[in-house]
Amino acid sequence: MTKLILIRHGHSLANLERNFAGHTDVDLSPIGEKQVKKTAEYVAENYVVDKIYASDLKRAFDTGCAVAEACGLDVTPDSELREIYAGKWEGLAFDYLSEAFEKPYWIWRNDIGNARCTDGESVKELSQRIVAEVTRIAEENQGKTVVIATHATPIRCMQCLCQGNNFDEMKDIPWVSNASVTQVNYEKGKFTLDFAGEDEHLKALATSLPKNV
Repeated sequence: MTKLILIRHGHSLANLERNFAGHTDVDLSPIGEKQVKKTAEYVAENYVVDKIYASDLKRAFDTGCAVAEACGLDVTPDSELREIYAGKWEGLAFDYLSEAFEKPYWIWRNDIGNARCTDGESVKELSQRIVAEVTRIAEENQGKTVVIATHATPIRCMQCLCQGNNFDEMKDIPWVSNASVTQVNYEKGKFTLDFAGEDEHLKALATSLPKNV
């Protein structure tokens, strides 16, 4: 069995400014930098990690680097682990999206499994990308414990798969918080979920996406 530790990146400047980041490359915020250190400590104390992969976007890669430093490992950057490509939504404020792209953004908020960012990826396309890449990583690391630092929507897609939900039901799966830990197992071609969005180690530092996402 392969143990996969999925970590959402720490609080970013896009989170701070309430913007839809997508593939836009932004840094961690000062809070995010504190969060990832706490999460790195949590991982180092609770797991013997063999390998670390991270989305090559800075907010996730820097999260992976914090874990790597705590565990004495290197990080493999992986563009397939990126957040959804948001097309015309890239870098725009959530409040603006609800006005300028009213219908597609309403679908994002209320029926995310069937959503598509305007001129960008659909959630189904993202899910195919993420599941294929996480499967590849799991297959290449049979019997090991692997950390994957990624983003909120990819983790939501993995939860959907692990829980046996279809895309119509993804709306019922909540977002995980920044720098939270989600544990997934992979065995004989099947993913199972142990737990999602563990963030008690962050205490007062815990942050979540706003309600209009």
